[in-house]
Amino acid sequence: MSDSPAPSSNSDPGSISAVDQTGGRSRRSTDGSQTLLSESRHWRDVFWLGIFVIHLIGLGFLLSVLGLNRFKKTDRFNISRYTNQKVETKGELTEDYWPIYAVAGGVGALLGWMWLLLLGSPANQMLKISVHILTTYLAVISVLCFWCDQFFWGVAFAIAAALQFLYVISVIDRLSFTMLVLQKAVKMVWSLPEVKRVAYVFMAVMLLWMGIWSFGTAGVVASDMDDGGRWWLLLVLSVSLFWTGAVLCNTVHVIVSGMVFLVLIHDGRDSVSMPHNPLVKSLRYAVTTSLGSICYGSLFTAAIRTLRWEIRGIRSKIGNNECLLCCVDFLFHLVETLVRFFNKYAYVQIAVYGKGFNRSARDAWELFQSTGVEALVAYDCSGAVLLMGTIVGGLITGTCAGAWTYTKWHDRVVMVGSTAMLMGMVLVSFLLTTRKNYILH
Repeated sequence: MSDSPAPSSNSDPGSISAVDQTGGRSRRSTDGSQTLLSESRHWRDVFWLGIFVIHLIGLGFLLSVLGLNRFKKTDRFNISRYTNQKVETKGELTEDYWPIYAVAGGVGALLGWMWLLLLGSPANQMLKISVHILTTYLAVISVLCFWCDQFFWGVAFAIAAALQFLYVISVIDRLSFTMLVLQKAVKMVWSLPEVKRVAYVFMAVMLLWMGIWSFGTAGVVASDMDDGGRWWLLLVLSVSLFWTGAVLCNTVHVIVSGMVFLVLIHDGRDSVSMPHNPLVKSLRYAVTTSLGSICYGSLFTAAIRTLRWEIRGIRSKIGNNECLLCCVDFLFHLVETLVRFFNKYAYVQIAVYGKGFNRSARDAWELFQSTGVEALVAYDCSGAVLLMGTIVGGLITGTCAGAWTYTKWHDRVVMVGSTAMLMGMVLVSFLLTTRKNYILH
């Protein structure tokens, strides 16, 4: 995996195949260190950086107001006069729901660490079982939703369980290879103490923001608004949390990508050719000139990648149904076009070369096609396995929060459970982020 095309020279994508192993590594080392550490960089995708910063400031203010409005006093700021209140006031407060979200955050963080330990173990069979657990868990939750008369959510989870089952069946023969890749990635990244420090610092930032977010969300759940108003507001807050969490994850992604790139190029972190303070400079680029590109890519990459996995899995199991195959092929080629401009491999190009997001994604994809690595990338399912772990973590977190809520307020179970599930998914995804970087190299 260390000879993947990501570190190659930008001006000559095909140079890897044109030189021998020793010469190729030496030349890439020189070009890579100059590009990553010496080249002056320009600010990229500044518009999206501005949008993200404005959104963060505005939403932070809104969350504080929503939380304080019901903190120790009902309707402190008299917001109910703007909400066209039509339901009877129950006198619920922010602190009634905030502890539930605090427990959800703790459960999500714990599940993330447990998933990391599982990935680092040699128990391939255990990892395969964990992949199948998601299908079972989705089906069980679907049954519970029907039992609680939540028809919409029951259907949604049933469809998700069916799609997950079809995908796992389509990639079952690739799981052994994927497990080897994941174990190698965990071993490689854990050997870098700088990676641990970066993860701890950004995890603290994530938990701080999640505390503010859950404070405002608890205020919304406890408010006097009708259910429709609550759900719309929670949807906006959930999209914001997803974007903010993705930005923090991908910022760590870019920082660690720079570190892993240098370690691979220089044959180890203890090499005499290793640049001084690579972590500091990689961190500086990630939170300044490249932050706009990270904000831009974080909005779209995860959704497009997930859609691509599902369509590819379904496409491989259609058989001879030409009509259905034609429709799925159309969707597949449409998503493939989007992947050309929105893919996770762009973050390595951003870390190494400091390009804008779209150009990084396009160059990375063209590099794969020109060097023949695309087939290996398509065979590897490590990203999908990590996503399954993220979803399982979110579902367990949401179930714990929903069960606690059910003991007090039956009509708030889905509302609290779904938002807690998102918290768990963001936390587990963040903890798995640093383990993806070696895979991308």
